[in-house]
Amino acid sequence: MKLGVNSILFGGHDMAVAFEYTAASGYDGIELSAIEGFGDRHLVLGEWRQIVPTINELSKKWNLPVTAIEQPSQEPDRMEAVFEAAAEIDCPVINCGPGGETGSEASLQEVIDTLGRLSERAAHFGRTLCVKAHVGMAVHDTPTSLRVLDAITSDAFGLDMDPSHVHRAGENPVEALAAVIDRVRHVHIRDCRGRQTGPGDPEMQANGRGDIDLLGYMRVLHEHRYTGPVNLEIIGAQEYALPRCVAIAAESRGHMQACLQACGAR
Repeated sequence: MKLGVNSILFGGHDMAVAFEYTAASGYDGIELSAIEGFGDRHLVLGEWRQIVPTINELSKKWNLPVTAIEQPSQEPDRMEAVFEAAAEIDCPVINCGPGGETGSEASLQEVIDTLGRLSERAAHFGRTLCVKAHVGMAVHDTPTSLRVLDAITSDAFGLDMDPSHVHRAGENPVEALAAVIDRVRHVHIRDCRGRQTGPGDPEMQANGRGDIDLLGYMRVLHEHRYTGPVNLEIIGAQEYALPRCVAIAAESRGHMQACLQACGAR
């Protein structure tokens, strides 16, 4: 497994800072955020050609490969820009949001159709498109995730598993992971206390602070020989001073390392 941080954690700081302190916290890689309003400056899609050389320089300087890019929109032009940028920086995974409405069959089918078309573009660029179950959207739990996976069989499409969303959907994340592990190509990881709509304050999203059995979660990944990215995704910290961001990154990295050691993965 390749442990990393989504640069959204450092959304109030520039990309050079995100690379430096992700490396300083002991991670193996980094996920770049292209999410508008949450660190959009890290990968501004309208300026990706100008930004890519800097990304490659920072990646080499800090020995920190870009293991994923997160861009939630399914808008074709934005996704095409992400695929092009990913190819230029040799980033294997693009994570997008499912969109749609929970409980609507028509909405779920529309999401499946859109993701199917986008997975064809991912294949064209030699990348993998991933989507995760997301509270409030058409794909929000394990049954809807399985519907999408059954419909889209392309090797260029997979699941991004986020235990916090599955937890807030009322499921057991460890059991949910075991049900879909064969199609998991990326993991967004964070903790969560309670089953409310949002994941809580940034500090409470740090691994080990909440109710999720993250040790059990990592054990399932290890037992099924998962070797892909596991990226910490902490939202809401864009106004945080750098020391607070680094503390969250380092605390979570220590918890992940302890989990991997406990299950014999490291």
